[in-house]
Amino acid sequence: MPFTPFHLGPGLGLGLPLREYLHAPTFLLASIIVDVEPFLVLFLGLRYPLHGYLHTFLLATVVGLVLGYIMFLLERMLHPLYKIFLLERTNSLSLKSFISAGLLGTGLHILLDAPLYPDITPFYPITTNPLYNPSLTPEIYSLCIWMGAFGITYYLVLLGLTIYRKLSERK
Repeated sequence: MPFTPFHLGPGLGLGLPLREYLHAPTFLLASIIVDVEPFLVLFLGLRYPLHGYLHTFLLATVVGLVLGYIMFLLERMLHPLYKIFLLERTNSLSLKSFISAGLLGTGLHILLDAPLYPDITPFYPITTNPLYNPSLTPEIYSLCIWMGAFGITYYLVLLGLTIYRKLSERK
């Protein structure tokens, strides 16, 4: 997608409700990290495909694994911040939940982009894009927007319930 924020929709809409099983911050970051490639191509004016190797399941899998492991290593330091923003529900997430979040986030990114762009080769080294179907563009963008709206609503309800519980405890 030309605008990475669209990828935050599914990241929020799936990551927040599943935060007991998947590490939500990792899932959110994984859902957008793949677009560092087109950003660098555009920003630096590189002679490189806009959707290159990072937009393949092969390299996205590697990125998801590495990201999940790095986020796992950073967990002890970042956990208090995640708790403040209600991004983690439990203290006992395993390495598996971080790796799964990384893999699912990057994989979902590729699945959402592949139907939109003919230059993506999701199954590299196969050089064609069997998922390319530009007629799905309105549906994919709508899905991302609705998932984002759901995720934001979910977060606001979660925030409201947390505030309500804290106020109830003070009485």
